[in-house]
Amino acid sequence: MARPDKAAAVAELTDQFRSSNAAVLTEYRGLTVAQLKTLRRSLGENATYAVVKNTLTKIAANEAGINLLDDLFAGPSAVAFVTGDPVEAAKGLRDFAKDNPALVIKGGVLDGKALSADEIKKLADLESREVLLAKLAGALKGKQSQAAALFQALPSKFVRTADALRAKKAEQGGAE
Repeated sequence: MARPDKAAAVAELTDQFRSSNAAVLTEYRGLTVAQLKTLRRSLGENATYAVVKNTLTKIAANEAGINLLDDLFAGPSAVAFVTGDPVEAAKGLRDFAKDNPALVIKGGVLDGKALSADEIKKLADLESREVLLAKLAGALKGKQSQAAALFQALPSKFVRTADALRAKKAEQGGAE
C-alpha cells in the first residue's frame, strides 16, 4: 500500500475511534467470510466490524488518545466500533463467540476506559439500555402514584375527621 493510502486508512480509523463510545478488539483467525458477514449482522445497527491492520490501528488509536489497547495488537485483528448501546454489541460478540470459538475477544475500550475480555462478557450480561430505562420509568411511576395517594389521603382524612367532630358536637349539643 502506498503512503497516502496508509495515511487515509489511519485517518479513517482515528475518526472511527473518536466517534464511537466503545471499541472491541477481536481475533478472527479461522472464520470464513460468511461467518464474518453473520457476525456483522449480529452486532446490531449501532456497530461496525472491520478487519484492520495492527500497525495502522495502533497508530490510529494513539492519535485518538487511546493507548490502552497497545498490548492487544497481535495476530489477525478486527475491531467492532460501537456508536450506540455497547451492551447490544457486546451481546452480539459474546453470542457469536459461543457458536464460533474461532472468534476471540481480546479486549476493548468503553468511554476511554480499558476493558478486559472478561469485563466485556460481563457487559454483555447486562440488560439493554431500553430495558433498564423502562424499569426506571416503571419505578418512578410507581413512586409517583404512591406520592399522589399519600397527598390525596391527607385532605380526605382531614375532611373525615372534621365530619366526625361535627357529628360528635351535634350529638353532644343535642343531648344538653
